[in-house]
Amino acid sequence: QVRLVESGGGLVQAGESLRLSCAATGRTSGTYPMVGIYAMGWFRQGSGKEREMIATITWGVGTTDYADSVKGRFIISRDFAKSTVDLQMNNLKSEDTAVYYCASRRIGRNEYKEWGQGTQVTVSS
Repeated sequence: QVRLVESGGGLVQAGESLRLSCAATGRTSGTYPMVGIYAMGWFRQGSGKEREMIATITWGVGTTDYADSVKGRFIISRDFAKSTVDLQMNNLKSEDTAVYYCASRRIGRNEYKEWGQGTQVTVSS
């Protein structure tokens, strides 16, 4: 199992940028946490809204996928050595305000099962 911790959220003005980071650690100390991980994803949930996928990246090859609402503005990236997944968010809009979560998807599974606690992003217009 992997433990995920998000950081980097905050309050920004519309048009500004913010970078979120998700750090993965193994449940057992000293083990590489990304063994068995197929992909990592960033999701968000705004107030009164359903959770939606924002961006995903396959851990091995690095194939990315983005929601239409963030394409061209957000960039997902991964760091093998640090076991982190970052989300660079540019040209933020008020509708990007939400709690952002990172999650992991294991090899052979179709769903994201392990989730972080979330980090709040608020964009003022």
